[in-house]
Amino acid sequence: MRVTRMLPALVALAAASACAAQSAPVPRAQTPVVVAQAAVTTAPTPTPSPTTTGTARKKVTLGIADITPMGEKTEKVGVGFPIIVTFDRDVKNKAEVEALLEVKPEKPVDGAWRWVSKRKVIYRTKTYWQPYQKVLFTARLSELPGNTGAKNVSRRFAVGAKNISVVNTRKHVMKVYRNGKLAKKIPISAGKGGLVRNGVDVYLTTSGTHLTMGKKAVETMTSSWMGVTDPKDPRYYKEEIPWAVRISDSGEYVHQSAGYYHFLGRSNQSHGCVRATPAGAKWFYTIAQRGDVVKITGTKRKLQWNNGWSYWQLNWTQWKKGSALKS
Repeated sequence: MRVTRMLPALVALAAASACAAQSAPVPRAQTPVVVAQAAVTTAPTPTPSPTTTGTARKKVTLGIADITPMGEKTEKVGVGFPIIVTFDRDVKNKAEVEALLEVKPEKPVDGAWRWVSKRKVIYRTKTYWQPYQKVLFTARLSELPGNTGAKNVSRRFAVGAKNISVVNTRKHVMKVYRNGKLAKKIPISAGKGGLVRNGVDVYLTTSGTHLTMGKKAVETMTSSWMGVTDPKDPRYYKEEIPWAVRISDSGEYVHQSAGYYHFLGRSNQSHGCVRATPAGAKWFYTIAQRGDVVKITGTKRKLQWNNGWSYWQLNWTQWKKGSALKS
């Protein structure tokens, strides 16, 4: 199954993927996590010096439209989570702006920003965040020349358990490790392949390091992603799928298999998603945090780094090339 509408991608994807949600999931925490956007905290703006008071009118030339993920009181995130900052207008002086973005984890780790558009910049660490800590992000926008009326913005994130899942599509099993220990083996069925569009087999699950992006207790999957909307068409489907955890922008989920349980652990029969047993899918859904790591191996279709939150597909040297700062 596949997505009828995708989340805003960083670049246009060459081809759609297999499982498709009827309504495009938003990049927010899903039930049981509260989905309301946590308020952005504004840090005090430095008081203008006497030499500028009354002589220069305050103005705002740049602000922040959105920060992902949400704050510590709303959700806990996985050890792979990115910090995604979207500005309210195009950024022309990227180096100056980037220099005013600060990330302070309680457990230090190297990290770098990467610009993916004129308005969006993403922070990723060199290695995964350490679990069970707080990370403080601050944007000192009031220090940007000509932006004296802007407010400094901060948000504190809460990192939860270290969830690393490894999906072997050839052995048809997903192993879930929590804090370094194997917590569960779940029989799965991955993409069967066989539908090639623009040179890409969109029925294959993508191999690479995915991050969980959100979840829904029940997701509506339809065939409209491949242009099939007539219920009389033998290819038509519209199904309510339980325990759906999204792992890409191209429609891939880990979810409960809609029947066909005899294939789980034995063969790949899905349209690209990772189907799991009812008990396994519900358990995985329950522990899933946005930013958890899901590594998939065994297919010929490679995950693109800009498909969803798949930023770990770039090595550290590649990632840093997206920074506007020289060092």
